[in-house]
Amino acid sequence: MIELLSWLNHPAFELAGRPVPYSDLFGNICALGTVVLALRRSIWAWPVQILGSVLLFAASVSAHLGGNASRQVVIIAAAIWGWTQWRKAKAQNDGEVVVRWATWKERLILLAALLLGTAAFAAILHAGDWSWNPIPDAYIFVGSVVAMYAQGKAIVEFWFVWLAVDLVGIPLAIAGGLVFSGVVYFIFLIMVLSGLRDWARRSTRRAAFPQGPARDLGA
Repeated sequence: MIELLSWLNHPAFELAGRPVPYSDLFGNICALGTVVLALRRSIWAWPVQILGSVLLFAASVSAHLGGNASRQVVIIAAAIWGWTQWRKAKAQNDGEVVVRWATWKERLILLAALLLGTAAFAAILHAGDWSWNPIPDAYIFVGSVVAMYAQGKAIVEFWFVWLAVDLVGIPLAIAGGLVFSGVVYFIFLIMVLSGLRDWARRSTRRAAFPQGPARDLGA
């Protein structure tokens, strides 16, 4: 196992003069696959996300980004929970994951979790000297957890949270030496905008035609 982790953190190639470790490369390929599958509301988004998080954990540890490394551990746990939620949703809705807009109460809860969670975790990172930039590192960690919770609930707002995470993640990853992750964050940005548009359209259509036939887009 130690030899495998060591190999994963060897550079696969260089980008903008910075080495791109195999863990960063393969982890982000899985992350991109996760977004594509989430857009299609495929239940396979969750196991692919778990694999990607294992790989990105190794990359984050090598880059001394404690918040991002901790984020991967929690993402794995959240992905297992989200996986079970979508399986239940598909069973209850003729094989379809039905998306919706959050209520105002849910939105306030998500916003409070983002603000309070970021402040608390940034303080922990700073106290333990586990990150060279605690506030954005903590925000990415908390934002990812909040986004995955909202994704598990199949509410459209989860795309907004991911959008905010990407806007912070791009400069943080590049500054931390994970240039490839920064490039992938930018690709995420475009994909998230597409996913937001698609889920919003589906939510509106479902509200207009609540008795319409379900259609399974994911195995």
